[in-house]
Amino acid sequence: MQTTAGTLAPNATRTDICSAPPPRHPRPDGQDRYTISEVVALTGLTAHTLRWYERIGLMSHIDRSHTGQRRYSNRDLDWLDFVGKLRLTGMPVADMVRYAELVREGESTYADRRDLLESTRRDVLTRIAELQDTLAVLDRKISFYGDAAHTGEREGNR
Repeated sequence: MQTTAGTLAPNATRTDICSAPPPRHPRPDGQDRYTISEVVALTGLTAHTLRWYERIGLMSHIDRSHTGQRRYSNRDLDWLDFVGKLRLTGMPVADMVRYAELVREGESTYADRRDLLESTRRDVLTRIAELQDTLAVLDRKISFYGDAAHTGEREGNR
């Protein structure tokens, strides 16, 4: 039985879609240890940003090699991808850290996580509406100048 976003197969358990692995990773499962420089190359984030995310609690504990070097996993890359999406929404860093804390606290925080994401979703919808209004203004101006240029060309050809 195939499930949809609103249905769940009998005896199935809910999983957070963000914790599920994406279809492809740079390295196969079981070989997913990345150095900080590899993560920088894969994500476009700086090493400073990655260390800062860890320091403020936005990233959970990052494994270390026997020499103390950070070793990121595919799951860490999934989390960084999600954090990138949250950044694009304009969510404040404090709210992102709060969300990360809620994730670490476990399933009992689902309602709080949902509330935080719903609030962010409302903010995104408001921004989309503002951008659509701005786009309409730009389209009117572009049309006006296009018509004016076209009219000017005709008058110049007379």
